[in-house]
Amino acid sequence: MVLWLAPAMLLLLLGSPSSAGRNRCLDAAEACTADARCQRLRTEYVAQCLGRAAVGGCPQARCRRALRRFFARGPPALTHALLFCSCVNAACAERRRQTFVPACAFSGPGPAPPSCLAPLDACEHSRVCRPRLLAFQASCAPAPSAPDGCLQDQAPRCLRAFAGLVGTAITPNYVDNASARVAPWCDCGASGNRREECEAFRGLFTRNRCLDGAIQAFDGGWPVILQDQLDVHQDPENSLLQVSSTDGLLVRSSLLPVLPVLALQPLL
Repeated sequence: MVLWLAPAMLLLLLGSPSSAGRNRCLDAAEACTADARCQRLRTEYVAQCLGRAAVGGCPQARCRRALRRFFARGPPALTHALLFCSCVNAACAERRRQTFVPACAFSGPGPAPPSCLAPLDACEHSRVCRPRLLAFQASCAPAPSAPDGCLQDQAPRCLRAFAGLVGTAITPNYVDNASARVAPWCDCGASGNRREECEAFRGLFTRNRCLDGAIQAFDGGWPVILQDQLDVHQDPENSLLQVSSTDGLLVRSSLLPVLPVLALQPLL
């Protein structure tokens, strides 16, 4: 079945027009839009997670699968730029949250955070989530023998492994509106005799200097490929996103009012 996205929904996820006060999340959105593969994969998960398909009944399994496909098959420099961009205002933060932590794929936030044991147990029994969690633990583990506690070439592997968790039972959420720091939306207050296990799991995200360092390093060395994409946007002849000088309306040269979304293929 072909799914369609309303123009307003596309604008929410694709970002807004460039301006003098542009931020990195909008830069990343524009760069992904300019890349055919990145844009196609993003359109797929937007349709599954936020499109009309989610109205009246969220297709959570398809939403999560589309999110996993985005990171597994999209250009890492572009997908990571979208995931790890830092925001400058609440509107940017909400757009970023809607992009990778849509309600369809993520339970919360609500009145109170659930126990971290719930997503952990669900992940342990999932053939999709469990190997990804193990890979994240191995790739982002501290190295006591290293000068700063983390291996020199660890950051790229750590970011890839973290991105692999998006679209699983333990999809992390952003911890604030500004930084790219992440953690599962849960706590260990009601974990009983499994408190130590619960705290160790949450600490993989909240007390992980190698993960924090990898995110900071990525932010400090904005990918060259992303800058190359943005350089194309500076030429009005080639720009995919332009603002009319008369009414400020968004003009998209290659975007139709609605876009058909390609059918999902099963993940290997």
